[in-house]
Amino acid sequence: MADLDFPLTRSDALQRLDDFLPHAGAAYARLRNKEHGQGQHVHVSRLSAALRRRLISEQEVVDAVLARHGLSAAEKFVSEVFWRTYWKGWLEQRPTVWEDYNAAVERALEQLDAVSGLRKRHASAIDGSTGIDCFDAWTEELNETGYLHNWARMQFASIWIFTLGLPWELGAASMFERLIDADPASNTLSWRWVAGLHTAGKAYLADAERIRSMTDSRFSPAGLARTARIPADSVPTPSPSSIRPTSLPDPSAATLLLLTTEDLSVEQIGAMRALPVKAIAFLQGRNKWDDAALADGLARAAQVWPDAEICGALMPAELAAAAKSSGCTQVANAFLPVGPVASSIAPVRDEFHRLGIAFTEHLRDWDRMAWPHCRKGFFGLKEKIPALLQTGHR
Repeated sequence: MADLDFPLTRSDALQRLDDFLPHAGAAYARLRNKEHGQGQHVHVSRLSAALRRRLISEQEVVDAVLARHGLSAAEKFVSEVFWRTYWKGWLEQRPTVWEDYNAAVERALEQLDAVSGLRKRHASAIDGSTGIDCFDAWTEELNETGYLHNWARMQFASIWIFTLGLPWELGAASMFERLIDADPASNTLSWRWVAGLHTAGKAYLADAERIRSMTDSRFSPAGLARTARIPADSVPTPSPSSIRPTSLPDPSAATLLLLTTEDLSVEQIGAMRALPVKAIAFLQGRNKWDDAALADGLARAAQVWPDAEICGALMPAELAAAAKSSGCTQVANAFLPVGPVASSIAPVRDEFHRLGIAFTEHLRDWDRMAWPHCRKGFFGLKEKIPALLQTGHR
């Protein structure tokens, strides 16, 4: 079902956006948190899987919505798009949080047998047999489709942490593995926010009556926690640092174009489209949804650069040698934000230097303009939204 309901090609994403536009204003503001169940998420855009892989860009989505409704009517939807940007910008300026989170997941797995009943509670949460009606139904939907409504994700995380008493790190890791739109920043930091760790001391506590109301009485959960016992923070939060510097692509250098699931519409970026691309490669995705999106991205790139050699899927360690053998002096790709893809490239950067191949990245203007405002809370970015939208950058 997820493959049909959530666009994984650029053309399908553009069509989904067009279909959603009439509903992106007042209707979205009023109904966005209504949760009607699997296959019935009619009040939200369902563009998250495409946006995650940038089959369609945030700028394209926001431009289309503003042209239809204006900022006043579409403020809620536009803010949701900027929340995605906020999480990525916040993490980009604190890259050690991702590394420390992964270490915390490993520690939490090792501790499952240290607390009586913890492994059993964890297993029941994973397979949806907790006896909490909404949680178990959402687990089934997540397992079957790879998707949960955003409002349901907050309830799910809250119940996991405060009612089931499970480590937030394991919840975040489990959801990341199953989501069709899994984003390292949005997923990890949203779980920390629910747990009361992102905004210190401010947790999100699921409420049974609100769940009944927002699900039209489909669920009537019993036994939910009435107080939020904020867990000890396993991930140190450093002061924000500068955004990682990059080398920009040389517009005259023979180029191996690298596609990744971080940005699969690079041909829409003028500076990238002008590159003399001699070869095209991609990094393998994590799941079937990534594979579908990568196939679409590769097909579009091959149309823009029809004479380029198609190298196909390569391992990070193979990129530099592939570029050299194709007569290229640089590898060019979109900026790799903090997450698994960037982590996979980091160990092989010296190989590029050794072979005389430049590894270059293009940072989209949307990120370059917004991320500096993501150093503290969301409000610091939100108050800049009108000015950012006036820039019109891509």
